[in-house]
Amino acid sequence: MSTIRAMKPRTAAILAVAVIGGLAAAGALWKFANSDGSEIGAEGSGSSISTATPQASGTLVFHETPQVVPDLSFVNRDGREMSLADFRGQTVLLNIWATWCVPCREEMPSLDRLQAELGGSDFVVVPLSIDRGGIPAVAAFYQELGLTKVGIYVDESGRVFRKLGAVGIPTTLLIGPEGKELGRLVGPAEWDSPEMVALLRGQLQSAANVD
Repeated sequence: MSTIRAMKPRTAAILAVAVIGGLAAAGALWKFANSDGSEIGAEGSGSSISTATPQASGTLVFHETPQVVPDLSFVNRDGREMSLADFRGQTVLLNIWATWCVPCREEMPSLDRLQAELGGSDFVVVPLSIDRGGIPAVAAFYQELGLTKVGIYVDESGRVFRKLGAVGIPTTLLIGPEGKELGRLVGPAEWDSPEMVALLRGQLQSAANVD
């Protein structure tokens, strides 16, 4: 006799629902990890890109060996085509986000403050939006929150999400001056916290010593 059949009908039903729900969740995760770049829009349409679960540490997870970053293309506020190669020689904090992502919206002011504190010839925050609404949607969001230090960068196609192997947004990569990924954080973070600023300053100092 099976475990479910030996149980009371109510208990068996609850267990069956839990098992089916677990299988459905696993399927959703697979679909999410193989995203086609669709998103949740104002119309409430379905999505295979979700908001990311924050890492318990809340800090960047560094790779033992710097990883090659695929070619990424996007546009800036003026609609000019750009790529990560345009930032070669700088340490880049690349943040993949969208205006419809609540955790992204909450962390964006801290990225703006981080750019104000550390931004310069050796470091830049690049918030790369995957909004289908493009530059107008992102520009309106910046104006709403009073973001003035970080630039506007947009990939309406969402291809950067797939190329980077992201599993949710926000996802943030720390990319060294040579264009290789040094570390990654999945989920939101307080980017201008004293601990995070000290960590990034240490990375900048290490890069300067290499030069």
